[in-house]
Amino acid sequence: MRVTRELLRRLPKTDLHVHLDGSVRPETLIELAREQRKPLPAWDVEQLRDYMHVQDATNLVDYLGRFDVTLAVMQTEEALERIAYELAEDAAAEGVRYMEVRYSPALHGQEGLTSVQAVEAPLRGLRRAEREFGIRTGIIICGIRNMSLETSLELADLTVGYKDRGVVAFDLAGAEYDNPAKRHKEAFYRVVNANIAATIHAGEAYGPESIHQALHYCNANRIGHGTRLFEDPDLMEYVNNFRIPLEVCLTSNVQTRAVASFADHPLRLYYDAGLVVTINTDNRLMSATTVTEEYWRAHEHLGFTWDELCDVAIMGFQSAFLPYREKQAFVQSVHAEISRLGEEVAAGV
Repeated sequence: MRVTRELLRRLPKTDLHVHLDGSVRPETLIELAREQRKPLPAWDVEQLRDYMHVQDATNLVDYLGRFDVTLAVMQTEEALERIAYELAEDAAAEGVRYMEVRYSPALHGQEGLTSVQAVEAPLRGLRRAEREFGIRTGIIICGIRNMSLETSLELADLTVGYKDRGVVAFDLAGAEYDNPAKRHKEAFYRVVNANIAATIHAGEAYGPESIHQALHYCNANRIGHGTRLFEDPDLMEYVNNFRIPLEVCLTSNVQTRAVASFADHPLRLYYDAGLVVTINTDNRLMSATTVTEEYWRAHEHLGFTWDELCDVAIMGFQSAFLPYREKQAFVQSVHAEISRLGEEVAAGV
């Protein structure tokens, strides 16, 4: 079938790699800043949207600088609940059926919020969105690479405490260079030992050795980005053989200079080699993107066909941090929905 943005919007999709603090609506950012009397770089919606869209970063650290703006207004329960709810609403509107939202509660205690409050508030927003929009969600708690091991251990314990209560995994985010994952291996041991999933940002701003640490020191079940995996063919074969999913974020990889352009992204290479790949937004605000737009860029720049994009969408559901039987049910329903969608398009509906 001819691929269009509208067709991709109707495709049932996942978003397994999306940051809460990177996905705030500009309108909401302005309203919260006014309520909280916080400064902003711009007060016009379009000017703020343009400022928050990172187009001038030379590396990952530059890209992460914009998060200071959103984090400033995300220090209350009300703000966290609202932003989580709106993110799920926006995702559901473009055909996302399952989404895992990640963030670090350690970054939301500047004005007195406890770690429990910083988890409960987004959970309330996501649960409300689930009831109203039919989307399914989970939370991934992030450790931060340049924070202390003690902080990582506290966040790991928080993850364990919320097992089966809305938190589905533990992550490690932040600046990769000079902040090796193996420093935080004890935190991941606590999580994995409690039979909870783990994913780690790796191979984005540093080479495949970062992915190696995520897998072999920290027992990650998925890899966030994995952009530079191809530089180590043996490790790439290991990832393929053990069906370890990659959380690919095309636009942010171009923005952070992990790749020179969309056409240079290794997603095509990984897919053709048989790896499990998923397509995700990373940060809707800073990358000015949606899941639909990320799928469109895979088609436009990397030649992905409709059948291949449907295959990637299915891999997203298969890679979700959900119980096996729930994933199987999701996959079956999505297969059926894709078939109906094809029939509707053929009939001109």
